[in-house]
Amino acid sequence: MSSEADNIVSAIIAKWCAGFARLDAGALSSLYSRSAFFFGSNPTLYRGRDGVADYFNGLPRWRKPSAAFSEVSAAQAGPDLINMGATISFDLAGERPDLVVKMSWVIIREDGDWKIVNHHASSKEPLI
Repeated sequence: MSSEADNIVSAIIAKWCAGFARLDAGALSSLYSRSAFFFGSNPTLYRGRDGVADYFNGLPRWRKPSAAFSEVSAAQAGPDLINMGATISFDLAGERPDLVVKMSWVIIREDGDWKIVNHHASSKEPLI
C-alpha cells in the first residue's frame, strides 16, 4: 500500500470509528459520496448520504459501541480512486454478541476530499 493511500484510508477509518462510537449518523454519512452505494448488515442497498444516514439512524442504540479495523489493505487504483479491504470487529459491550465482518470500500476524490463511494460488508465466515 502506498504511503498516500495508507494515510487517506487511516484518516477515514479514524473518523469512521469515532462516528460509530457515538452512533452519529451525520458524522458517518459525511464520510460518504453523494452517490454512494452502501450494503451494511442488512440486505437493503442504501444510496447517497441520506441513505447512509438512514442506515445508521436505524441501528439499535447500543450504550457503548466500538469498531476495530484489522487486516487493512489499500491500493491506489488511480489518481482519484482507492480500493480498501479490511476486517472489522464490532464490540457492542455485551448487548449482543460481538460481530466480525469483512469490509470493502471504494474511495474517490470528490470536491477535493476523499469520500467512500461504495461500502460493502459481508460475513467473515464462509458461506459455501
